[in-house]
Amino acid sequence: MSVRGPDLRGRSQALVAFRRPDAVRIEIPGPSGARLVAVISAGRLTAVLPADRAVLESAAGPQELEALLGLALTPSELMDVLVGIAPPGARSYEAHWGEALPRRVRAQLADGTRLDARVDEAEPDVELPAAAFQPPPCTGCRPIDADEARRLLTAR
Repeated sequence: MSVRGPDLRGRSQALVAFRRPDAVRIEIPGPSGARLVAVISAGRLTAVLPADRAVLESAAGPQELEALLGLALTPSELMDVLVGIAPPGARSYEAHWGEALPRRVRAQLADGTRLDARVDEAEPDVELPAAAFQPPPCTGCRPIDADEARRLLTAR
């Protein structure tokens, strides 16, 4: 996945799972474990950066997702993008389809941010345990804001 926006340029692998209407789990792997585990559920975002022993807790609206991930989308809009539905106000959107789901999505969002997501594996209708969408534990983690979370993510 790559994101290029006014304030962020980044590229990373990501594991994404979601359950409608508003539950999302995003994991960004690192060389020695997860760099980021972010869970959105019931309008709340909890993002843990295990190596930095840091946690971000906030609302889960477009402003918060943009601050952390560079994408000014609601959780529902993020899900739509990944299953082949253009977000509202997108300047451009194209999905290249596999058998049931897109294998690649390219979009330019309303604010000019460009997203290019290549999907290696996609499985529709997978039953995930409720625990997948619970905030990840982070005993002894220090609270951080979105600016520090993004700085820690992009510093590597």
